Amino acid sequence: MRQALTILRHTLLDGLRSRMVFGIGGFFALAGWLMLRLGGSADKALLSLLSLSLALVPLVGLAYGASHFYQARRFMELMLAQPVPRRTLFLGLYAGLSLPLAASWALGTALPLLTSGFAPDPTALLLLLSAGVGLTLVFCAAAFWITVAVENRLLGLGLAIVIWLALAIGWDGLILLLSYQLADYPLEGPVLALCLANPIDLARLLVLLRFDLGALMGYTGAVFHSFFQGSLGITLAATALAAWVALPLAMAWRGFRRRDF
Repeated sequence: MRQALTILRHTLLDGLRSRMVFGIGGFFALAGWLMLRLGGSADKALLSLLSLSLALVPLVGLAYGASHFYQARRFMELMLAQPVPRRTLFLGLYAGLSLPLAASWALGTALPLLTSGFAPDPTALLLLLSAGVGLTLVFCAAAFWITVAVENRLLGLGLAIVIWLALAIGWDGLILLLSYQLADYPLEGPVLALCLANPIDLARLLVLLRFDLGALMGYTGAVFHSFFQGSLGITLAATALAAWVALPLAMAWRGFRRRDF
């Protein structure tokens, strides 16, 4: 127990000293203030922050997370040379990166919405914070898995960028292409499966289902909304996003447990 607390304290302090951790919070705080001043509405600013978060949070989680874990290789080797359980080290390293990053983003996003005098929808704000924190946890875990699976730093960072491009940019284009090519076939089932297979889509739906904005949901969101409306859709999207937090973390732990440092 003492070892776990020592490693957790060290990794948390290391994460809190990072410029990226403070930078992500400051950037979203500034963006939120600007959006409130330009849009004049908390709901409009919240939706704009959602779009910005869907693009940047996965990128920061993957690229910065992979870079951070590569730099921690020597620390891992030093700790594993001591009588430190691998599970304790693994959880400490992951928490030391993901928790400060998620807290900084959440604080930077919520602060302008709560102090500007514009009253956001409390449920929508809670869903936005849950979606962003969930994405941070998902992609920090994915970054950990990449660094364990790929020893070469440049190759690992390149893989992280490719994963981000595929999920954040290429995914919807692929779905639209498939829907066009296979327009004569029933696609609702495959489209729902593809929606559940992308945590970024799930995070977007988690917030947009609260506003019932079909025009902003995209093709996958429209199909999802037609099957699961209201609180049922929000619950399903939140559950699937929570499962996405566990999946890459389990993959990272499997690789870390077997890796010969």
